[in-house]
Amino acid sequence: MAQLRLATIVLETLVPQAARKALLVINRHARNGYPVPDGALDRLRAGGIDLMEADPLDVAVSIDNARASGCNCVVIGGGDGTLNRAAAALSRTDLPLGILPLGTANDLARSLAIPASPIEAASIIVEGHHRPIDLGEVNGTPFFNVASIGFSADLARELTADAKKRFGTFGYALAGLRILARMRPFTVTIEHDGKREVIRTVQVSVGNGRHYGGGLTIDLDARPDDGLLHVYSLGVERWWQLLALLPALKQGTQGRWREVSTFTTTACTVETRRPRSINTDGELTGKTPASFHVIPGAVEVYTRPPA
Repeated sequence: MAQLRLATIVLETLVPQAARKALLVINRHARNGYPVPDGALDRLRAGGIDLMEADPLDVAVSIDNARASGCNCVVIGGGDGTLNRAAAALSRTDLPLGILPLGTANDLARSLAIPASPIEAASIIVEGHHRPIDLGEVNGTPFFNVASIGFSADLARELTADAKKRFGTFGYALAGLRILARMRPFTVTIEHDGKREVIRTVQVSVGNGRHYGGGLTIDLDARPDDGLLHVYSLGVERWWQLLALLPALKQGTQGRWREVSTFTTTACTVETRRPRSINTDGELTGKTPASFHVIPGAVEVYTRPPA
């Protein structure tokens, strides 16, 4: 993988930016995905990037075949769910990823300081600077931002695609209030770094990126390229305690609360007494028991160059 990445960087240094050809994937069902942001696509074309549009339903297959089609990068317009579906293929092909944030939450874009404006985000892709970021993986399913068990998985089940498109981030709040009314703690067994803990919780979150859930923060120190998983468990018993925690969850300071357990690791397992759904980047993708690990430097992403 390291040799392939080095060869890719050398090749892109030799190929002029005007020769770039991008596989373009637009999720037209994302909140801002239709109509297509023509200004953003015009910016890409004006920057010398030839666009070859692919079906978002076949995004993984399209990315796997992108090099054979002459593409040397991938541009995805959509939200975190669309990016999640592309993650495994991106890590296999080593093609740089450009993000046009068109979804409800756009947490990966936020973690990477990519502007919310698709046109400004397109300008970052045109500039051509990219860097490697990590992927998390749970039971073989990759994720960019966070994988969670408990409250957020219930939220993902409750929050329909129609509600996300109609209400945006406000839809998260509406669905969250409904789930709060029936929230109950459950028992989990967490193993990491030679330790075994049995705790009561309403949510266990394993973060790879910095932001998730429409603007919440996994940890003040979390970065999508730090080679670590940032884990927390919310050991609250009552709905009002979770509401009181919300400001800390937005700031990433929840670890200062006595009811919250936190740690960093490169791998861990989570078991529950009965199978529970796993939410990866807003999508329900499996059940517990869950085995997590980090894949350092798995995907190249276009970002602003360091200051």
